Amino acid sequence: MVNATTTATDASSGAAAMKKATGMNKDDFLKLFIAQMQNQDPLNPMDGTQFVSQLAQLTQVEQAYNTNSNLENLINAQGNSTSVAAVSFLGNTVTAKGSQVNLADGGQPTLSFTLASSAQKVSAEIRDANGALVRTLTGGKCQEGLNSLTWDGKSNTGQALPAGAYTFAVKATNATGQEVTATTLVQGKVDGVSLEGTVPVLSLGGIDVPLDDIINVKGA
Repeated sequence: MVNATTTATDASSGAAAMKKATGMNKDDFLKLFIAQMQNQDPLNPMDGTQFVSQLAQLTQVEQAYNTNSNLENLINAQGNSTSVAAVSFLGNTVTAKGSQVNLADGGQPTLSFTLASSAQKVSAEIRDANGALVRTLTGGKCQEGLNSLTWDGKSNTGQALPAGAYTFAVKATNATGQEVTATTLVQGKVDGVSLEGTVPVLSLGGIDVPLDDIINVKGA
């Protein structure tokens, strides 16, 4: 909430920033002018026109610094509210843009994706942390929108793969063989939040997802 105290603080911050940058603010200029008036030659008095012009210019500059201070306060307030919002995701299940998938021991993770239109054939290529292809999944017809494939956690040779982080990409074609745009998604329960960077990062069972990539949230 903006009140008299906040306004006074912002004005003071603007004046301080102006003095730091230029060596003088409006108050300093007024003190200098008063000193000049007190010590002027009575037979050759000062012309106040130039003073008024300079004072107007200084006032405009100080107002610009005040505006910058207000903007910085708004940005900081928005950042704080974003951090609070990120913490509120803890325990909720979210869907986000991303291609990561976390494989637990004996797990069978779901690979989620959206299609821009219906597809006749869909395939998903899964790669390990080194980028090596470890498994290719194939599926049949899929409708436009949200779809998924289940990975049994095994390689193309049928061996159980070690737990850890993997990535996947989805390719889809329609009945005429034309490519259908597919967007991979990450789904999971939020079990941690990092506020170290400029954008909060949510942790989904070992997968880090920036808050900006969240597209859907379900309550705990």
